[in-house]
Amino acid sequence: MAAAEGAALPQDLVFVDLETTGGNAAHHRITEVGIVRVVGGELVEEWSSLVNPECRIPSYIEAFTGITNAMVEGAPRFREIADQVMAQLAGGVFVAHNARFDYSFLRSEFHRLGRRFSARVLCTVKLSRRLYPQHHRHNLDAVMERHGLVCSARHRALGDARVLWDLWGSLRRELSAEVLAGAVNGLFAASSLPAHLPADLADELPDGPGVYRFFGADDALLYVGKSVSLRTRVLGHFAAQYSDSKEQKLARQVRRVDWVETCGELGALLLEARLIKEQNPLHNRRLKTAPTLFTFRMADDPAQAGGARIDIEDVDALQRGELPRCFGLFRTRREASKTLTDIGRARELCLKVLGLESGPGSCFAYQLGKCRGACVGKEPPVFHAARLLQAVAALKLKAWPFPGRIALREAGGMGACDLHVLEDWTYLGTARSEDEVRGLREAPSPPRFDPDVYRILARHFAGKGDLDWIDLRSPAGRP
Repeated sequence: MAAAEGAALPQDLVFVDLETTGGNAAHHRITEVGIVRVVGGELVEEWSSLVNPECRIPSYIEAFTGITNAMVEGAPRFREIADQVMAQLAGGVFVAHNARFDYSFLRSEFHRLGRRFSARVLCTVKLSRRLYPQHHRHNLDAVMERHGLVCSARHRALGDARVLWDLWGSLRRELSAEVLAGAVNGLFAASSLPAHLPADLADELPDGPGVYRFFGADDALLYVGKSVSLRTRVLGHFAAQYSDSKEQKLARQVRRVDWVETCGELGALLLEARLIKEQNPLHNRRLKTAPTLFTFRMADDPAQAGGARIDIEDVDALQRGELPRCFGLFRTRREASKTLTDIGRARELCLKVLGLESGPGSCFAYQLGKCRGACVGKEPPVFHAARLLQAVAALKLKAWPFPGRIALREAGGMGACDLHVLEDWTYLGTARSEDEVRGLREAPSPPRFDPDVYRILARHFAGKGDLDWIDLRSPAGRP
């Protein structure tokens, strides 16, 4: 029985670790490769090499890995060791910690040479999470501590690859073959895709944040979405366990997927909102542009000294500076009117003073004893105005908290950074270089107030302490 169970485990494994110049496979390069080959539970070979990345290694990466520019200066370029690397990996299950990082870097290096590389991938981070869900931390240091593993060359490729081989041995000792095989094969199954999509899509999808698009027949845009893990979210759309008929219908229609990586969730949210409005995908219902928007605007009522009333206004007709005097955002005038009526009735405000009733004499609610009499002079206008402000306070639109146009930094992994250019609750674009910032510095502001961008930014600002931003009002502001 044990032998049969053990046969369900993959028998040809290559434990892989890379060191790189940064965190994005599209822009950064490999500086070291370490591979440990294991067949049938026996160590077959260890292999490693420094790699000349053909670019500078940032100083913070040098400090982190200990691999310096001087060390790789005389090392072979990846194209010079590509055949060796391919031979070391051929036929084995690709095992790495945060495997998509290492796998995407190797695929990118081979792609630059016009070569394809594909393998079954087993991520030991995901394996640890599946086997030990009671633990919150699954980075390599935490896993080593939990399993009593040691490494004499941490953050060097071969040293970390050896640790993964030691981890596999520890798992086989601690767990039954049935439990371990179930977890491993469950991870393999989670990466499966329907036959009408490219077989290598799962290999290409990155693990980081970004925005993805689904295209159907004739390249019609079906759906735009965002996630902090593109690979997890995209593959989740095609998971067999989905019971949602709308999700299944969408999955059957998809013929092509593309994506844009971002440094963080804010960039993904802003880009998703822009693409949905600009490209009008068939299956997106949220965030599509409404014909117009309405808000409550507080205005002094000259007919009542010290009084105040609320007018329902078209947002597009307001000046940007008037927004801090406004409350709520509504898709239709009717929705705004109903909301204000509901608030008035709940707080015993006078609907006539609010402009929601007309005609002579008292309002209808006063006749029912549900208005405090502002309409007949019983409640002083200033008191009614104070209660009105208190009633709508939670809906108040926020003032733009910066002096003008800014570039807001959002940091990503391995030193990457997005610069989101913003002004008066509008999103002008994202830059990753000084030249791109200069291009957005003079860009015209969108003519229309975007409520979705407002909500995205307001939530983001509320959840942050000190924001890292650059004043772009003058050329002196530099990223």
